[in-house]
Amino acid sequence: MGAFLKTLQGDKVIWMVVALLSVFSVLAVYSATGTLEYRNSYSTNYVMRHISLLVGGFVLMYFAHYLHYMKYSAWAPVMIAIAVPLLLYTIIFGLEINDARRWIAIPVIGMTFQASDFAKLALIIYLARTISAKQDYIKDFQSAFLPIIIPVVVICGLIAPADLSSALLLFLTCILLMFMGRVATKYILLLLVAGIAMFGFLVVLADFFPDYFRVDVWANRLNDFRSNADGEYQVQQGKMAIAEGGFLGVGPGNSFQRNYLPSAYADFIYAIIVEEYGLLGGFAVLALYITIFVRCVRLVTVSTKAFGAMLALGLSLLLVLQALANMAVVVHLVPVTGLTLPMISMGGTSIMFTCISIGMILSVSRYVQKI
Repeated sequence: MGAFLKTLQGDKVIWMVVALLSVFSVLAVYSATGTLEYRNSYSTNYVMRHISLLVGGFVLMYFAHYLHYMKYSAWAPVMIAIAVPLLLYTIIFGLEINDARRWIAIPVIGMTFQASDFAKLALIIYLARTISAKQDYIKDFQSAFLPIIIPVVVICGLIAPADLSSALLLFLTCILLMFMGRVATKYILLLLVAGIAMFGFLVVLADFFPDYFRVDVWANRLNDFRSNADGEYQVQQGKMAIAEGGFLGVGPGNSFQRNYLPSAYADFIYAIIVEEYGLLGGFAVLALYITIFVRCVRLVTVSTKAFGAMLALGLSLLLVLQALANMAVVVHLVPVTGLTLPMISMGGTSIMFTCISIGMILSVSRYVQKI
């Protein structure tokens, strides 16, 4: 075991944080899926399935961190070219679960694949490549509009029909990455205007193709939030779980609200963590995500190549913003989104692509000077 640990290169703090998040994940999923297993007559061992996904994710992370991060720059255009048809296929022929077409059914093996997870990763890599390659002259329309603005609007626009929250989160990440990459402010504003125009276009399309666009769901969630609809069952049960937890929590495996809270193992798993481990545990999880971001910011200051800095910054922003958005939903600061808590919520492709993203960050840290 010691020999294997020595092969783990890159930022040791990030490795340790990911390991701690995985421990939180297994404990929380074990507790949150107890009622689900009972209802299904224990036909599926969700915890073992989740552990196997984490193990698979760590294998992908391990290989991703061993590849030189500049290889990802070379693959970026191909990944974007693959992402666009995958997203189009998902919109038209995707598997519908919970009134949303987000998944592609993989024949033979009986698994599903969420194309948006791949597309988000592809866009961040592509944007990091483009910004780093054009750093000295992203001050004119030609070098900003076609290479940057169009891909961002297209990818986010294709993700939005089935998963608006992920599209908005990715769009915000791209804006922040452009700002930190010293893209001229007028072109960042142009991207913002283009994004608003795309959203308006999607709303218009929804009148003609209501089966493919979830405008009614978007409006209902926004109205529920604006009217402070504590009666919304999921939000109400989440608040009750947090209130029950207090400062130290009710203890591991002793959650009561897991019996009533929908998606306790996915979107609202943070409520279960706070209930069982209290505010102390909730702040500990938050601190782990902030630690990843801080370590990545330090990577930016020592990276010898602009692409490595932009890649680590973009991937960490996407990861941490999603975590913060998930927590904000649980405490009712923003409308319900459906975003999972990275590396903790039970999932399939979300865990895999999160692990790959962290592996890429570790690859950057592996090839830069000692932090």
